[in-house]
Amino acid sequence: MNIINYLATDFGALLFVVCLLGLIVGSFLNVVIHRLPIMMEREWKEQCAELLEVSVQNDANKPFNLSQPRSRCSHCGHQITVLENIPILSFIWQRGQCTACQGTIAWRYPLVEASSALLAVIVAWQLGFGWPLLGALFLTWALLATSMIDFDHQYLFDNITLPFLWLGLLFNLFGVYTDIESSVIGAIVGYLSLWIVYKLFKWTTGKEGMGYGDFKLLAMLGAWLGWQALPVIILLSSLVGAIIGILLILLRGHDRSVPIPFGPYLAMAGWLSLLWGETLTNVYFLWIYP
Repeated sequence: MNIINYLATDFGALLFVVCLLGLIVGSFLNVVIHRLPIMMEREWKEQCAELLEVSVQNDANKPFNLSQPRSRCSHCGHQITVLENIPILSFIWQRGQCTACQGTIAWRYPLVEASSALLAVIVAWQLGFGWPLLGALFLTWALLATSMIDFDHQYLFDNITLPFLWLGLLFNLFGVYTDIESSVIGAIVGYLSLWIVYKLFKWTTGKEGMGYGDFKLLAMLGAWLGWQALPVIILLSSLVGAIIGILLILLRGHDRSVPIPFGPYLAMAGWLSLLWGETLTNVYFLWIYP
């Protein structure tokens, strides 16, 4: 019996493998979350310098991508070894400190790794073995990475949303999550719905209520889940965003003039719809038409 058949028949083994894979991917997501914004900033600076016909006076010419240079301690520059890069275990073994300078390692690194594994296990538990699981794992990790980046920088990068929009259409070309018609309409309506809200808000207030990245993220979710999931996603993300926004203002004194990223709430609502979309839709229609 090969490994595929074994995972298909042994649910416990499937969960274990998915958990292990989630930890490994979570470690990579930490790299993506940290480096992708820097990579994009360097690319923008190079493009501006090219247009202005000036040279870039920084380290932009040095290789910097998701694989180079090797990960280093942010305090002393110590190069992280293989043993120091084991998800979660290395953090525990090192007691949250760099082995060279004893500088503090941020808690977010093991938390992202743990979140990646936990979310992956939940997806596997809900969907079981099959093509839907494979696509849902990729989508889950993409949503986790883009949420963290948006939380840090208030920016959603096309490098994640656009490829995954096309990937959603590809999966649904074979009817994995919905039919291809609903998928295409979902991508179109997902983008246009928030774009219209953006235009109306800007026309009435003169301010920008959200960014174009939010339109693309909802279009991506529409491509994966179909247009039928969009009302629930918009309602749920708006509700959660409003509650958390109010709590931040009341409990932490968040400045109302400082924008709160909407991407993480869209991602959260999309992920919930991915796993429990039918249940959420039924609850939504029971609420609208009791």
